[in-house]
Amino acid sequence: KISSHKNFFTNFKSTNPFWNELSASNPFVHDIAASNRNETNRYLSNLKEKTHLFSKVSSNRDSLASSGDELDIDCLLRKTSSRRSGRSKSVSDFLDIVDNQRLHPHKTMPQKTIVSDMTRLQNDREAYKMAWLSQRQLTRSCLDLEAMSHSPGWAQTQATDIHVVCKLNYEGGSVQLPDSDINIHVPVGHVLPGEFQEVGLKAILNPPSSFNNELSSTLSPLIELTLSNLNTREAIFLEVKVAAKVKNDPLSQVMSDIVCFYSFSKEGPFKKLENCYTYQDTIQVKLTDLSHVMYAVIAVQANKIQPPATNVWDYVHRMVSVGIYGPKYIHPSFTAVFTVFGHNYIPGKLTICDIKKGGKNMPPVVFQLWGKHTFLLEKPQDLNISLVSCDPDFEVKMEDQSKNIKEEDLKTGEMVRQQFLFSMLGCREMHFFVFLVQIKVLKSNQVTQFHVTTPDPAPKLCGIISRPKRLQNRKEIKSAPLLLIPTVKYPKFQDNTLSVNTYGVALKTVLRQNKIDYLLEYFKGDTIALLGEDKVKAIGQTKIKEWYVGILRKKIGLVRCKNIKVISKEQAMDTADSELTTRNLAEQIALPFKKLTYIYSVVLSAVSESVCDWRALAEVLGYSHMSLDDFNEAHADKESERVAHVVKRMKEDCHANKKKRLFLYELIVALLKIDCQGLVVRLTQDTIILTSAVKLGKYWRELAEKLARLTKQQIEAYEIPHQGKNGAVALEMMWKPAYDFLYTWAAHYGDSYRDVLQDLQSALDKMKNPVTKHWRELTGTLILVNCMDVLRASAFSKMEEGE
Repeated sequence: KISSHKNFFTNFKSTNPFWNELSASNPFVHDIAASNRNETNRYLSNLKEKTHLFSKVSSNRDSLASSGDELDIDCLLRKTSSRRSGRSKSVSDFLDIVDNQRLHPHKTMPQKTIVSDMTRLQNDREAYKMAWLSQRQLTRSCLDLEAMSHSPGWAQTQATDIHVVCKLNYEGGSVQLPDSDINIHVPVGHVLPGEFQEVGLKAILNPPSSFNNELSSTLSPLIELTLSNLNTREAIFLEVKVAAKVKNDPLSQVMSDIVCFYSFSKEGPFKKLENCYTYQDTIQVKLTDLSHVMYAVIAVQANKIQPPATNVWDYVHRMVSVGIYGPKYIHPSFTAVFTVFGHNYIPGKLTICDIKKGGKNMPPVVFQLWGKHTFLLEKPQDLNISLVSCDPDFEVKMEDQSKNIKEEDLKTGEMVRQQFLFSMLGCREMHFFVFLVQIKVLKSNQVTQFHVTTPDPAPKLCGIISRPKRLQNRKEIKSAPLLLIPTVKYPKFQDNTLSVNTYGVALKTVLRQNKIDYLLEYFKGDTIALLGEDKVKAIGQTKIKEWYVGILRKKIGLVRCKNIKVISKEQAMDTADSELTTRNLAEQIALPFKKLTYIYSVVLSAVSESVCDWRALAEVLGYSHMSLDDFNEAHADKESERVAHVVKRMKEDCHANKKKRLFLYELIVALLKIDCQGLVVRLTQDTIILTSAVKLGKYWRELAEKLARLTKQQIEAYEIPHQGKNGAVALEMMWKPAYDFLYTWAAHYGDSYRDVLQDLQSALDKMKNPVTKHWRELTGTLILVNCMDVLRASAFSKMEEGE
């Protein structure tokens, strides 16, 4: 029988049209070779079930330094990408494996298992047939993978439906759709003790067209909710944050409202729910009529249109969300897709079905989110979209440089896409680059623009997938050297006096015997400059209070809201004591970073990935004298490597003069001076989470109960990976489960960094013995994020392009 199977296998080679050239790149064969590699668990959305997000790290993980020093942990924050089973890896998975090999070459030596596994398949005809067909169906993988590194990435296919399923018990909990503001809250007692409820959430990007007309417009995707158990005792709550608010004028408030429509069928009919509560841009809906499958969509609805209004858009302030999508790795020629969404849910992956190559339609492919942006659009109108490369090595195809989106398309509420073809000029070495996205509102000349950084080019596949022999004999062609030209022009920082529009007059004198960091002291009648009217909630001496961010006598800090009377700029009499320059503002709002704990390797990686001009960074760090001659060959190939060299140089200088210089503080000030606010926000959140975990220690359990209502068993699940030989977590190691929990919790907020910091501040303030009474750096970072808009407006010319 074995010999007959071998004969079949040999005959199959001669008759299979895919075998001669394409089987050399058949991922199924190479999946077997890679099948013994460790697979990571899928990411779970439910906070209560996410207890193992971090892989094992090196033995130096235990080393800890704080108060401005670094944690020497190389791998703690490295995200592990999800893996499918050995039978369903896509080409993108192989490229991920290559990335891992480059990061951990000693862990990914080729494994000699292919012979035995092929023998097993040869001996089992049915197993071979099923594996081959399954692989063909799941990944369409009969591709020449060697040629793939020179193609636009059509092979990068994988599942794209964004959905999550979580299993909850009597204790209830919350389920969030990943990368979204769509949540389901299940109360305690929803099901009987001992029973379970499986809650599923899915977003269908194009909402029902019937809700987009003159009188209504959808504000969310169509949300599919599934329940496994209908033997329930409590209702559940759907909570959605939308990118729209009804205007404050009386007519808009009377004529329109944000509502939820609900149905048991995807096609309808839908009914309007009455159990809705709206607060600013968030709507919460009580769902009492439950079914195994339900559908909901959020919309703004008008009773009627009263002139001068022409449609329901005239009654709301509405933000439009756009996303730029492209292949996971760039190639000499690739397509970027500009997408407008009728809601604020921008998925991390998007299936593109209308790509053409050589005049022919290509199979559906999955593109990755490269960048996103939101802007205010008062009413639907024609838009002009243009993409411009900031790198001389790449260009946008001439006919694709500018495209229009019609007003009628925006009114439908569906996704609107435009494709832009990029190509590389000459035969230079592939590298990532930055391009500018510009959106013009044709009727009003309103212009919105933002920059997008592409991913890296596809890594070489040798070592994972063997080359066909016909390609192995080719001579290597060396590419021309890369021009050392920066890809982004950073704006010039200007040391101007802050432009302030709102002031406050102190109604009482506040002087404290024990000084408190970041809280202002003032006398009755003092005029205090207010940097906006956003309020910060934080603990004072004993109680949680509301504060404004203010400036008085060259110092920035918090002033209690009830202790001042807010006045306009015209009403302010004497403002000399409340003036401050942009340079002083940047230096003061960065003060918390003098005492925050950080991981040097993570900071270095983040900065080198995000900053695109080493000269701009060197200049604000005080190294304007540096030239290309200061780099050795190892640092001269890529802009990211040159940026990393500048950061390392500054780190060494700071360590050589520890008493006067602090690395992270000086770096944050420099990033603020080149308007890298997105990077500053990312570093702020990372360092605050890490420092909070260190400060909390064993008291993280109390915080976990307050923030996420974790049970004792769920808390223990976070601690199990960090237990010692005695079965307990040592006190000095207690920061590790605390960090795991906080990192997981913060991930639910997506890009809402202000909410992360404010909610963490409020939760810490409410603990029995608040660490925030003595550790005030979290309050300091709240001041930072509330001042960045003012800093950008005053320090950078409006004619220059920011980050």
